Amino acid sequence: MTRRVIQLLVGLVIFGAGCALMVQAHIGLDPWTVFAQGIALQTGIGIGWVTIIIGAVVLLLWIPLRQRPGIGTLANIVLVGTSMQLTLEVLPDVEGWLAQAGMFIAGLLCVAVASGLYIGARFGPGPRDGLMTGLHEKWGWPIWVSRFGVEASVLVAGWLLGGTVGVGTVLFAVSIGPLVQLALRVFDTRPRLATAPEAGSPRLV
Repeated sequence: MTRRVIQLLVGLVIFGAGCALMVQAHIGLDPWTVFAQGIALQTGIGIGWVTIIIGAVVLLLWIPLRQRPGIGTLANIVLVGTSMQLTLEVLPDVEGWLAQAGMFIAGLLCVAVASGLYIGARFGPGPRDGLMTGLHEKWGWPIWVSRFGVEASVLVAGWLLGGTVGVGTVLFAVSIGPLVQLALRVFDTRPRLATAPEAGSPRLV
């Protein structure tokens, strides 16, 4: 249990820091961060604090979908946005395409590893992931349809509000899935079947 809690907390903090790196790179963001950035630009509220507000609002949408948050869901809302905001306050500005690309890739890798950590801890999904699964269970939509519909909507809304959409957005979309899957293989705390060499039969590890 202690290991899982530490894994959850560390993962969420790294996730927020990774998002901050991608924001500071200024070459594009994932859909939800584009949305948060757009709102932040229009309101003057820090993007990390906006991320917390969005997470709380999305969590309210769980109610009609009859989804139940876990400890990890609530921690996600608070820690990711806070970590993002505090990290942005200390990150230096970068100039030049190479430096921007390097910062974005560093952020992308942090987000992927962090996702493996906090998802692998199994304390409940993040508010946005829970929204996708809730739509799937409520209306029977395939997960990919739910995700595409919601993320396309927030991406367009964020772009219209001034959020950064660019090559980084495309890079995130095509790479985050495989990277998170790889990270989960390392950090998933769920018992797995393994083969005992001396017996040749599966066992729980």
